[in-house]
Amino acid sequence: MRTTPLRRFVPAPAQLLPNPMKPGSMKIVAPVLLFALAAAATLAQEKPEAVSSERARANFARPVVLAADDVRAFPDAPAGFDVPHADAPHGRVEAFAYDSTVTGVRREANVYLPPGYTPDRKYPVLYLLHGIAGNQHEWTGYVHADAILDHLLAAGKAVPMIVVMPNGRALPDDRPPPPDKTFTPENAAGFAKFERDLLDCLIPAIDAKYPTLADREHRALAGLSMGGGQTINFGLAHLDTFAWLGAFSSAPNARPFAELVPDAAAARARLKLFYLSCGNKDGLINGPQSVHRALKERGIPHIWNVDDAGHDRTTWANNLHHFAQLLFR
Repeated sequence: MRTTPLRRFVPAPAQLLPNPMKPGSMKIVAPVLLFALAAAATLAQEKPEAVSSERARANFARPVVLAADDVRAFPDAPAGFDVPHADAPHGRVEAFAYDSTVTGVRREANVYLPPGYTPDRKYPVLYLLHGIAGNQHEWTGYVHADAILDHLLAAGKAVPMIVVMPNGRALPDDRPPPPDKTFTPENAAGFAKFERDLLDCLIPAIDAKYPTLADREHRALAGLSMGGGQTINFGLAHLDTFAWLGAFSSAPNARPFAELVPDAAAARARLKLFYLSCGNKDGLINGPQSVHRALKERGIPHIWNVDDAGHDRTTWANNLHHFAQLLFR
């Protein structure tokens, strides 16, 4: 049976987000506030008062201009792919705590263990990162990543893997901020600081606790929205740690590509997979488009999937479904 004592994100016209101050309570937050990242991309250069939900909403309303190759690589996932089924074997999601030298406090992540998990077998690991207003519960509670993986594993379409879903906001107080604080420099800075928390603290702690295949060929990094931006920045900068990358509707905060990939030949040799996606109704598509074009210009193989979604769970769930089937092959 599934053992997931997790707070739930419920998709609705206005997304329901758990109030971290009161476990089990809910408050309504407009969807644009949850995943609006264009404003966050320039926080380091701007004053806090220059960042607002109104500006984020305006960024989402920008016209989408598609190029000839901004097309689907995959169809939508089949009906029910993200819905738990009583007759399918279930993995389990458990809380994991680790000490962080970056924040100076003990932090929490959620860990998905596949059906039939045993400490007598070693597993590859996928690190799965959330959006700017989410936390370690977003992938399971909102996107239903555990149900997606359960279905794929039951059908033999994915390699059994451990999936680590951390809180990507590396701050002493890492709770999702209220809407009026989402786009502050302090909140955005926590996502940048997570690079060292991930590499120096979380990964070693996971490898010490679980039976992992602790090498780059068996370690993947992926994320949605802000987590997609983190994936691009951290993954490409640390191909000695990650061989598999997935960025879904990534934030337009990628570092200069020449800085991330100073040696295209080395990147081609080391990357097992770079999976990039976005919806064709997402006003922030210009960020992922620019990454796709930079990869293409440098001859770095990658998948570019442009589906018919916006900046929402539809595209994130679908692309996790496709991405997970390609990992660790």
